[in-house]
Amino acid sequence: MSHEERLAGRLPEGHKVLKQLQRAEWKLTKRGLGPWARIYRPAHGGRRQCVQLCIPSWHALDDRAWGHAAQLEPAELARVLGLYATRVMTPVGSTAVTGLQLMTALNPPTRASEPDADGRRHSEHRPGSLGTEPMDPAPCEATDGHPVLADLPRFHVRGPDEKLFEEAYDWARDLTDAECTKRHLVGLDVNLAFAAGANGAVVGLASPPVHVTNLVFDAALPGSWLVDLSHVDPNRVKVGKQWRDLDGELLPSPFTPTGERPEGPAWYATPPWRMPSSSATTSTRSEAWVRRESGRFLDGWYKRLRDAYVITMTELGVAEKLSPAEFLEAMDGYKSHDCELGIVVDAVKMTVKGGIGKLREKARGGGWKPGQAWPALARPTWRPDIRAVVISRARVNMHRKMLHLAAATGQYPVAVLSDCAVYAADGPSPLDVLPYDADGKTVPGSFRLGVSPGMVKHEGTPRRS
Repeated sequence: MSHEERLAGRLPEGHKVLKQLQRAEWKLTKRGLGPWARIYRPAHGGRRQCVQLCIPSWHALDDRAWGHAAQLEPAELARVLGLYATRVMTPVGSTAVTGLQLMTALNPPTRASEPDADGRRHSEHRPGSLGTEPMDPAPCEATDGHPVLADLPRFHVRGPDEKLFEEAYDWARDLTDAECTKRHLVGLDVNLAFAAGANGAVVGLASPPVHVTNLVFDAALPGSWLVDLSHVDPNRVKVGKQWRDLDGELLPSPFTPTGERPEGPAWYATPPWRMPSSSATTSTRSEAWVRRESGRFLDGWYKRLRDAYVITMTELGVAEKLSPAEFLEAMDGYKSHDCELGIVVDAVKMTVKGGIGKLREKARGGGWKPGQAWPALARPTWRPDIRAVVISRARVNMHRKMLHLAAATGQYPVAVLSDCAVYAADGPSPLDVLPYDADGKTVPGSFRLGVSPGMVKHEGTPRRS
């Protein structure tokens, strides 16, 4: 294969390899023959022959997701890909592409109808799916350059009151005098944080968003809400069923990725607005884009990836229901027990992250211009609103855990990056931050050590000089 063919990402029409496949009666999908190619023979007698190809020499295995898998011996690579295919699905491209395909595979858009008068079945919409047709987002949900924003002036920069900005945390603050006396910074990393955010998430399905005004807030209704939360007092928060006084300056705001307090009206997905500290203040909105047809579209996706992760971690010696000390010991160098299983674990994690990211895939390529459609928009799974729900839920979940820990122990995070919270501590272990008792119980609703999604592991502890 030439260098130019590798860069092109697929073989050109008329290539001798394509002719050989044709003579052997194999067909290619519209993607052609590239790093991840699927060849098949038409169904015959109810049987279908299909082969998914992975070509490592064509950079099929991105080292950000697959580590050193491309350098493995054939038998070792076959084991890695076979385990991934069994526990997740047959990879059909990058882990991000596979994560998105898994959503559709678990929630197919159509089903066979009941027999008609002639006894024939037809394809019909399957309830609970995203359907077969792409859908325009609400203007506030659209990424910059989307066709629904084509009427905006050139170089216009949308602010929080025009654009839904639901992202993971990226926040840090100065240490207090008391924290400066502590010798360690302990990182607590949430396992599969976005998967945990997807679990139980109620999202819009196959109906377009509806613009409404003066709507009474409904926490069960997925949508984008224009609301002013700048008046919410960060020092007065609801923990469980009780209102508590905390130092709000030492906690990031749950409403913004930067952790800064909102300064005025802004667009929010449903999860941040449904928090007790915000929704208790007022109940009527001036504007919203809501989706009347909704459901837990990602529940099966979460369960599939959750099981793949937990089963593989168990095989690496990190089982569920370990005591905190046993869990930390098991996590110490766990990937060295079986490097190939370690690759599978990392690929599963990247499937979660990449799959959620693909819901809002941006335009790529030098020929695109703002206002023009790009290929990803033709997919029913181009759904920035679903991505916003998942990411905002993950951020709100993180905030809730920090809130409960602060209320119970007076400890506040000094920084939060995505799914990792950093605390100043006297010792290097998470046990120097989390108050476990003799029975292995810690603060309800806060961080808990463990392997399941939503629980935390030790990210690391740099010693302060």
